[in-house]
Amino acid sequence: MKSQDFLSIRDFPPEEISRLLDSAQKIKAKPADYAHALEGKTLAMIFEKPSLRTRVSFDVGIQQLGGHPVYLSPAEINLGKRESVYDVAKNLERMVQGVMIRTFAHEIVEQMAKHASVPVINGLTDYSHPCQAMADYLTILEVKGKIAGLKIAYVGDGNNVAHSLMFAGAQLGAHVWVATPTKYEPDPKATRWARARAEQTGGQIHLTAKPEEAAEGADVIYTDVWASMGQEAEAEKRKKIFRPYQVKAKLLALAKEDVIFMHCLPAHRGDEVTDEVIDGPHSVVFQEAENRVHAQKAIMLELMKDVPIESRWKTTGKRPVGR
Repeated sequence: MKSQDFLSIRDFPPEEISRLLDSAQKIKAKPADYAHALEGKTLAMIFEKPSLRTRVSFDVGIQQLGGHPVYLSPAEINLGKRESVYDVAKNLERMVQGVMIRTFAHEIVEQMAKHASVPVINGLTDYSHPCQAMADYLTILEVKGKIAGLKIAYVGDGNNVAHSLMFAGAQLGAHVWVATPTKYEPDPKATRWARARAEQTGGQIHLTAKPEEAAEGADVIYTDVWASMGQEAEAEKRKKIFRPYQVKAKLLALAKEDVIFMHCLPAHRGDEVTDEVIDGPHSVVFQEAENRVHAQKAIMLELMKDVPIESRWKTTGKRPVGR
C-alpha cells in the first residue's frame, strides 16, 4: 500500500481498500495457506483502553499468521506520562515488526506512526475505528455480495464508529445515512471528507435527525452504544436524548426484508438495541465480530510482510550511525 501505516481508511484510495477486503476473504477461506506468512515477526499491542474483540482478534490473528503478540497495558506504558510517545516508538521500532495501538486521542497514533519506523495500526481512537469498519464491510460483502449502491443506515451517536463507517462507505460507493440527535452529529470535517470522496465513487452521505428516514428501505441498519468509553458521566443524560434512536423491531420493519442488523459491540441491550433485534434472524453481529480477525490479518500481512526480523540498525560504539 502507499502508506506503511493503517491509521484511517481515509488514507487509501478505494482500490486499496477493496484489495484488502479481497485479501481478507482469501485468508478467511484458506487460513492454512497463510499460517507462516509472518513467521517470527512480533506485533506490540498497546492498550490505553480495555477491549475484548480488539485484544483477542489481534492476538489470535498475528498467531494464526505465524507471528507473536506482545500485550502492553496502560500500567506498563502510560503513554505521555510514564514515557513519551516518541520514546516508546523509538524503543519498539528496534524490537518488533509492527505496533497496534488502542487509545483516546487520535493524535497519539499519528505521533506513534511519525516516530516509529515500523508499521502502526490504529486499533481505535476517539476519532476513528478503521479496523472495525473493515470488518463491517467485509461482513456486508459476504452477506450481500456487494457494497456499492447499498443503503447503510447508522442510528445513534455520531462517534468514531460512525466516522469510519462513513469513510469506508464513501470509498466503496455505498449510500450511508447517519441518524443522530441534534448536536450529536459526526464531526463536520469527517462528513465533508466523506461527501467529497463519495462524489468520486458514486456513493452518498446523508445526515438526518430522523431514524425512520435513515431506516426506510435500508439494506443494513447499524448502531453503537450511546455513551462511549470516557463519556460515562453523560450516560444518564444520553439515555434520555437517544431513547427515540433505539433500534427495535418497529424500526427494522421499515428496512428491506433482507436487511441485516450490525453492532460493533459491546452492546447495551435495552438501550440502543432490543434483545429481539440483536438476537433476531436479521442480526449478523457475531459474524461481524469474527471478521475482525480476518480483516486485521489482511492488514497485518500487508503492512508487516516486508519488515525484516533482523536488526536494521548499525552501531559504532554507543552511537547509532545508520538504519
